[in-house]
Amino acid sequence: MAQFLDTNILLYSISRNPVESRKRDRAIALLDDDSSAVSIQVLQEFYVQATRSSRSDAIPHDLAAGLIESWTRFRVQDMTLDVLRTGLRICRERGFSFWDSTVIAAAIALGCDRLYTEDLTDGQVVDGLTVVNPFR
Repeated sequence: MAQFLDTNILLYSISRNPVESRKRDRAIALLDDDSSAVSIQVLQEFYVQATRSSRSDAIPHDLAAGLIESWTRFRVQDMTLDVLRTGLRICRERGFSFWDSTVIAAAIALGCDRLYTEDLTDGQVVDGLTVVNPFR
């Protein structure tokens, strides 16, 4: 079984908000599994959101870059033409946002069977990929 981690998992792992402590602990547990997978898109989204000046617990560039480097131990899917085309098809067929669709497409390209995210409906299956909300 292969699991793909969406951006919100990475972001919760660095949250210093006490209200999100349960989600942070769960995210860290998911990140401890070296058999996980991510995509370049997920890593880019993490950097942008984690370092944005309007974030109350923003982290500095060096820390964000270091975390991204540590997550390259996972299988990482590049944005390819095939991933883009699959994402566009999923977007058209399912009505998901473009960004969610390309995350799904990247997970499919890596042969993952689970996508951990809170952005889509828990239990939903897309092209054999099951959406799992790890915070439910």
